[in-house]
Amino acid sequence: MRLAELSERSGVSTATIKYYLREGLVPPGRQVNATTAEYDEGHLRRLRLVRALIQVGRVPVAKAREVLGHVDDESLGRTIRLGAALWALPQGPEPDEEDPAVSAARAEVDRLLTLLDWDAAREVGALSPVHRSLVVAVATLNRLGYGWDAERLAPYAELMHAAARLDLDSLEAQASEAERVETAVAAAVLFEPVLRALHRLAQEEESARRYGVE
Repeated sequence: MRLAELSERSGVSTATIKYYLREGLVPPGRQVNATTAEYDEGHLRRLRLVRALIQVGRVPVAKAREVLGHVDDESLGRTIRLGAALWALPQGPEPDEEDPAVSAARAEVDRLLTLLDWDAAREVGALSPVHRSLVVAVATLNRLGYGWDAERLAPYAELMHAAARLDLDSLEAQASEAERVETAVAAAVLFEPVLRALHRLAQEEESARRYGVE
């Protein structure tokens, strides 16, 4: 398809598509002549992902470029490619290493990973920004007196592991490695709010069942 059709099908203006091309967020099309290029379904899929990152996920352009660079890196194996793309997404605040609550939370998170036999997560440890974000969250909860230790976290972690299996089942249905990683990135931006909303709806439902609706 030509640029005008790509714009029409994606709902993204030609000016914005040209900007994304200049910024390296969308790969160049196949050059037909000096002034014309052709685009395919892969460009359409990438445009939708870029819009999800920038408009829905509020990911800055530079950060989106970093994420998509990992998506496109065919030199990486599937696990590393997927992990690198997800790690590049904006994360929570970094832990304050001088805070005693952070040290205690890190110990509980490490104990949690041991309880669950999550060997890969334990081996990567604090190199993972997701691990560090969890430490910060647990430290904040414990600082406020909520007492989230490894045993209390474990049932929730097991539920998330079940969700992760569903996620990867869905990824394996995609045709290419790039599409699998793109799907994972899109899910991180678009589907995590769905999980959060489902969790809150489930809390409302369980509350009504236990305590009534009055």
